[in-house]
Amino acid sequence: MWRSRLLFKCLLICVTAWSGRISNSGAFAKTSRRPNIVVILTDDLDVAMGGMTPLNKTKKLIGDAGISFTNAFVASPLCCPSRASILTGKYPHNHRVTNNTLEGNCSSTAWQKSQEAHTFPALLNKLAGYQTFFAGKYLNQEKNSKYYNYTLSVNGKAQKHGADYSKDYLTDVLANMSVNFLEYKSSYEPFFLMVSTPAPHSPWTAAPQYQHRFDDTGAPRDPNFDVHGKDKHWLIRQAKTPMTNSSVRFLDDAFKKRWQTLLSVDDLVEKIVSSLEARGELDNTYIFFTSDNGYHTGQFSLPLDKRQLYEFDIRVPLLVRGPNIKAGQTSQFLVANVDLGPTMLDMAGINVNETQMDGTSFLPVLEGKANASSWRSDILVEYEGEGRNISDPACPLLGPGVSECFPDCVCEDSYNNTYACVRTVAPAADLQYCEFDDNEVFVEVYNLTADPFQLTNIAKTIEQEVLEKMNHRLMMLQSCAGKTCRTAGVYDTRFKFEPRQMFIGRSRQPQKMK
Repeated sequence: MWRSRLLFKCLLICVTAWSGRISNSGAFAKTSRRPNIVVILTDDLDVAMGGMTPLNKTKKLIGDAGISFTNAFVASPLCCPSRASILTGKYPHNHRVTNNTLEGNCSSTAWQKSQEAHTFPALLNKLAGYQTFFAGKYLNQEKNSKYYNYTLSVNGKAQKHGADYSKDYLTDVLANMSVNFLEYKSSYEPFFLMVSTPAPHSPWTAAPQYQHRFDDTGAPRDPNFDVHGKDKHWLIRQAKTPMTNSSVRFLDDAFKKRWQTLLSVDDLVEKIVSSLEARGELDNTYIFFTSDNGYHTGQFSLPLDKRQLYEFDIRVPLLVRGPNIKAGQTSQFLVANVDLGPTMLDMAGINVNETQMDGTSFLPVLEGKANASSWRSDILVEYEGEGRNISDPACPLLGPGVSECFPDCVCEDSYNNTYACVRTVAPAADLQYCEFDDNEVFVEVYNLTADPFQLTNIAKTIEQEVLEKMNHRLMMLQSCAGKTCRTAGVYDTRFKFEPRQMFIGRSRQPQKMK
């Protein structure tokens, strides 16, 4: 038995490979032709605002050759909690990564001891003998989304990079390392390859050949662009409407630069697909393309960030191609990033019921075998807000407890920006029900069928019975673990609507904001 390397600690950006083989008593015979799996994960790529537009090669090589999901969501709209959900197949309340810091359990010692050995790449290696390779951003630490002047950890050995495009542009470096793995890996075992690009995360540094593309492009002016978020949580209501001219110019420039960085991601996808095709492995390889969370640029007068409960932050692209997937499909089945791990384990023949994962395999959807009437109708979205104990110099009047503030005193986060939502996709109406862990226990409800831009909070006008049922479902999802997260649940007609019950037992941060 070869030595097996599982997941690893990464302080900046990691490039590593696991290698392993199970013994003859393992789950598979060595002669079985199990599929290969490739995951391409972008950083902060929205789908609600046309973020996929520059990715023509990606759409052709993965989406057109397979299936595109229109209802793919994340369990939390922030990098590290979301990536932890991808790796573990768990909702945040079970993996307990709350933000991008060590204190928030992001790649902490506790995470490494309790979660890493149970992530799906580790299980692919341990239970199914997959060769496993990872390149790029693993779990966040400070300043880890650079394009130049960074240090990679290559199997624990530091590798410094400078500012020479031909040698150091990170998206291209990751593409080349991935292709090198495909060239030198063993041909006798299936492989798992995951590459996590910095794009389109800030600082939005485009490759030289793409720095003048989309010069006339700005953020889309959708109906919720620069609109006051009336009847929303206080953090949204405090945003200045209309935005200042400087804020609009800044977010338009950021939007353009984000698109520019994605052109190199398009090149990366082409290189990986071409390498697989040249080696005769493309037909036996599943390829996933997705993002860790969405992003907003100007909606409800929020300049730019994520962390919010709205579609632009929680909905992500998801494209999949591979064996037994009919080309040119579009799927409306509801899937979440907690389902990625279970799906890949299912592809390898591993039963998700024998793991600790909360998600469910959507392999039947990919193969056209799923029954829409019996598929899940809702998923959980969770976020724990962050705020500083001292006033932000940009917003002294708001007092302690806010963070991510812009110069014109628009803050993107706060201690009491802590919420949990049920996102429902159903024939009658797509709904979103959210409760905040704040002094108000503020509730937001949206009918996205009638109001796709979430302009009107209907929490005070919707039927009490609907509120009670969604509150009950939210409490069930927030207490679920493993198999119980995959069941629809039964509504108890004796249950009374009481939002505060959802947060019983959770510690609250000091709140001075109104």
